[in-house]
Amino acid sequence: MAAPRAEHELHQRRFSRNLGVGLTLAGFVFIVFGLTYVKITNGSLAQGFDHVVRPEILPTQEGN
Repeated sequence: MAAPRAEHELHQRRFSRNLGVGLTLAGFVFIVFGLTYVKITNGSLAQGFDHVVRPEILPTQEGN
């Protein structure tokens, strides 16, 4: 069996770069998940726009 060789300096740089990219990606996923969670939990009036007039989303006219 061959003895394991020492890790090259290039591998250390790649690992730190990959770690940075991975942490950035994880942060982006966390932000998207957080925004989605907040929109779903507070979305009682969040309805999609489908080009149809719906009375429940029209502003009420007070005083008439």
